Amino acid sequence: MSLLNRKTVRITLVLGASVAAGLLLASWLLDRPAPGRSALPSAAATAVAASAPASAPAAGVAPAAATPGAAPAAAGKPALTVAVVSPQREVLSSVIAANGSIQAWEEASIGAEGSGWRLADVRVQVGDAVRRGQVLARFDTRVAEADLAQLRAAVAEAEAAAAEAAANAKRARDLQGSGALSAQQVTQYLTAERTAQARLEAQRAAVRAQDLRLAQGQVLAPDDGVISARGAAATVGAVVPPGQELFRLIRQARLEWRAEVAAAELGALQPGQSVRVQPVGGEPVTGKVRRIAPTVDATTRNGLVYVDLPAAPGLRAGGFARGEFETGRSEAPTLPQTAVLLREGFSWVFVVGPDNRVRQAKVTTGRRTGDRIEIKTGLPADARVVLSGAGFLADGDLVRVSASPSATPVAPATPVPGVAAPRQGG
Repeated sequence: MSLLNRKTVRITLVLGASVAAGLLLASWLLDRPAPGRSALPSAAATAVAASAPASAPAAGVAPAAATPGAAPAAAGKPALTVAVVSPQREVLSSVIAANGSIQAWEEASIGAEGSGWRLADVRVQVGDAVRRGQVLARFDTRVAEADLAQLRAAVAEAEAAAAEAAANAKRARDLQGSGALSAQQVTQYLTAERTAQARLEAQRAAVRAQDLRLAQGQVLAPDDGVISARGAAATVGAVVPPGQELFRLIRQARLEWRAEVAAAELGALQPGQSVRVQPVGGEPVTGKVRRIAPTVDATTRNGLVYVDLPAAPGLRAGGFARGEFETGRSEAPTLPQTAVLLREGFSWVFVVGPDNRVRQAKVTTGRRTGDRIEIKTGLPADARVVLSGAGFLADGDLVRVSASPSATPVAPATPVPGVAAPRQGG
């Protein structure tokens, strides 16, 4: 064989061995097994060796021995370590929740009764507590007082005229039988007496009317309470027309909560029932149902329930409040709220089966007390429910049940390629 032919054959063998080694390495990278298996799969090594039977020995590469495939190490590994609980029966209160506004029990409008008087003094402000009969404001009544003095002088004049007429009438009666006076004269004296007496009564009535008008020069509180508003006309120097509102008064400082309750639930309420009311931004108070409205709003289908409230610093008329009417108590199964998962508008729990695999179950929840929630339907009494960490689980996952009910679920670590994951349970 010529020298050229021998060099060609040698180059061909070297290239074939390089191609075979590259194919073997690519196959191992694509089908790399989990830790614990053979370094190279026998099937890939055999395929590469078969593709280059003469080149591999020349390259110095020997086919790897076949190793039987083993099951994956993570096939039976628990997804979480969890604690389980069973439903417990507890006595819960049956309540009707409602919203509403806080209003004055009754408001009084205090206005001006006099006509065309100038306001001389304002003695109260919004928020002041007042007593019945207390002077709230005062008008300038000097003109009315002068009129009263004139009327009293007229009364004195009428009294004198009435006294003179009475004396003349007495003499006429005495002389009536003697014939000294005619019948006509006697009648005139008697009529003059009655006329003078009528004029006197008219003047006295005018004095009483002026006294009443002067009394209107002072604005008095009609009842005990708190000033809730002051009108724009309640300004010193203003000439207030009759009927103009000056103040508004919350009578007896009493407030009430007007709760809006669905018509279907009004039948469970009755006067005298206790109510827990939580005003926004204040401390809760206990009220009492005073009355229930006889009608229902045609638009909302809600009825008003009037609840008397006690005096408390955090209560303000016009504020918003939530409340609960307790209608009874009953026993029911409950679970911790951490065991109930809310998904897509439904409540779910994860029940651990005998094989330690979890099953997702939809439940119907009800009343709440503290950190526990009532389970109405969907769960047997002896069910083992995952206490917490249900958001990390999926239906059918294998879990490890902890002996301690307070154990904290441990999420599985993300596996790193080429590194064996640690075992979490036996």
